[in-house]
This record gives sequence, C-alpha cells and structure tokens, in this order.
Amino acid sequence: MTRGPKSLANAASVTDPSRRPVIVAALRTPICRANGQLKHLAAPELLAPVLGALLETTGLDPADIDDVIIGNAVGGGGNLARYAALEAGLPVTVPGISVDRQCGSGLDAIALASRLVAAGGDPVFLAGGVESISTAPARANRNDDGGLDFYSRATFVPQQFGDPDMGVAAENVARTFAVTREQQDEYALRSHRRAVQAAETGKFFGEIVPLAGARAPVTADDGPKATLRPALMGRFPAAFVPGGTVTAANSCFDADAASAVVITSLARARTLGAVDGLEVLGNDTAGVDPELLGIGAAYAAERLLASHRMSAEALDLVEFNEAFASQTIACLEHVGVDPVKANLEGGALALGHGYGASGAVLVTRLFAQARTRYQETGTAALALAMISIAGGMGTASLLRYTRL
Repeated sequence: MTRGPKSLANAASVTDPSRRPVIVAALRTPICRANGQLKHLAAPELLAPVLGALLETTGLDPADIDDVIIGNAVGGGGNLARYAALEAGLPVTVPGISVDRQCGSGLDAIALASRLVAAGGDPVFLAGGVESISTAPARANRNDDGGLDFYSRATFVPQQFGDPDMGVAAENVARTFAVTREQQDEYALRSHRRAVQAAETGKFFGEIVPLAGARAPVTADDGPKATLRPALMGRFPAAFVPGGTVTAANSCFDADAASAVVITSLARARTLGAVDGLEVLGNDTAGVDPELLGIGAAYAAERLLASHRMSAEALDLVEFNEAFASQTIACLEHVGVDPVKANLEGGALALGHGYGASGAVLVTRLFAQARTRYQETGTAALALAMISIAGGMGTASLLRYTRL
C-alpha cells in the first residue's frame, strides 16, 4: 500500500492551550433514506435548521459567527454554505465556504475550521456537512456537438488508476484483507441492533433537530431494522461482483442528512459560557491506492495516532463511517481497534450514508457519547472519527472530551 504525502496531522496542536480548538455543540438532522421522508428538502433546507438550532443551543449572536464551513459531495455548486447560512437567518455579513472531499467533506470541513481556530484570533465557526441525494441535480458532460452525456457519478481519478465503483472497491478490500462474508454480515447485523437499541433508549434524542415532513414532522432516523436476523442476512446475493461477499445487507444505503458543530478556541468557549466540549487534538488525511479506496481512513488514523505517540488501546470511543462492512472491519483491524468496540450505537450500515454529511455525523455522535460517558462515569473520553473517501483517501480526527 502506497501512502500519500505527509499531511497536517498536528495542525490543531498549539503552544498556548487556550487557543486549542474545541467543539462546544454538535447537532444533526434525522438520517433518512434517499427519496424517502426528506425528499422534498433541498440541501440548504436540511442544513439551515441545524445551523439555527446550534445558535439557539449556544446562545450565540449570529453576527458573532466568523464563517460557515460546510462539506457537500453531490450538490449543484453555487456555494451551498453561504446559501444555507442566509436561509438560517445569519446576517449577510457572515460569509460561507463549501468544501468537497466527497464522503469526507463533512469531517474535512470541521478539520479545516479547527486549523483556522488554531491559527489564532479566537474565531467562532459553524462547520459540518449536508447531502440531499434526493434533490441532487442531474449531471452531464457536454459532447463535441453540444449534446449532453449524463452520468451517475463523477470520475474520481484518471482511468489508469482503476477508479472502481464503490461496491467493487469494497469487494477489493474484502479480498485483499481477507474479510469474510460471515464477518461482514455479523458486523452489519450488530450495527442495526445497536442503532435500534440506541433509538429505543433515547440515545439519539438530544442530538437530532426535527425537520418538517411532507405530512408530519420527521424526528427520528428511519434506517435501523429490528427485524433483521442472521438467516435473512445470509439470503442476500452478491450485489456488485459475481460470487462476491459484499451484499445489499452488509452495505449502507444512500441517505439525506445534515450535521454541524460550533467550533472555537478554548479561551473563547469559556467566555461564551460553554460547560464542555470536544477538543480537536489533530487531523490527518491520507492517500491510498484508489482500487482499495475503502482502506484510506486506516492510514490517516494510523499516522494521526503515531504523531501523538498514542496507540489504539488508548481510545475510548471510535466512530467509523460504515459505508461497507468489509472496509469497516479492514480499517479498524489495521489500526488495532476491535470492530466490536467501534460504533457502539450503530453506524451507517443501519443509519445510512449521507455522503458529505457523514463525517460531521461521526463527530456529533462522538460528542453525544462522550458527554454521556462523563455523566455516567466521570471519565473524559479520547475519541477518533474516521472516514474513507472516493478516489483513494481517508480522513481522521482525534478528539478529547473536556469540561470547561
């Protein structure tokens, strides 16, 4: 496996602790199947309520926001961040910038904001990601004669690098890292069971911003299935490669969602009256062979932990974007994390994958779990967010819960 060039793994590290970036609030929408309950909402309409709820939760004056940094993968351009900020009622004096690193966009938007905070000045950012797959515009290349050649997905790398479809890449990872069908089905079933239990016990309640539905308010995720059983999982055929191990049951589904955070410096957070937060200790993004794109997060996380002289055993909470069970298992095992100890309340296999929103959802989930852990045990969690990215990349963020 060829690694990418050294990236800014320690970009959030600063000499003065008061300048360390800290996330003081994190929220998300319900995560719903594409073309389902949220199909009537365009990306800005998904995101704006989250931005507004973050301002209300923190008591921030909208005029005090320095910038809005939002990740998005399949939107129509036009600087969605700026549009959503104005839709949320922020004044015209607050700018916005949109980030595209495909599935990593939401996590990379938060990483970018953390680096800007570390640079100084005690700014306050709204950062996160959004995806309305239901309303994403049709895309086309223009032919020499002016006609349009529509396509279903973008080209991520030059053809000589392979540029496999996501499911084919997941099969490549399963074969290369010897992840069996049984392991994938077992992991996917556990994700659903954990998400169902978390929903039933109210674990998601405090982090979800309800949205207006076509008939009734949408207040909960619609993906987790309580009826899944091992026998049912085993009946699904290979979905992408004949005779393969990756099926519809051990792969995620496309979803509409938005998630965002408030991030500032420790010093500014204290003046704002925040009581707790997630310190951003560092971020890393790595490049890998595009044929094995699903393993990208493992190399980013491995470098990030090494730069902080930490081992995987030091981690208390890990959230990995479960696009496919095969790559989830391969990445976690490569880093040294027992897959059973990650995504303790389920992940994208059960909740769905909202592309540009998913990385920000990981951070929102970690904040909620770390806060609950502290309330129940009095211990501060060390947490890792990881996501693999189309084109052969991966991003990871190292976070630590702290009382302010």
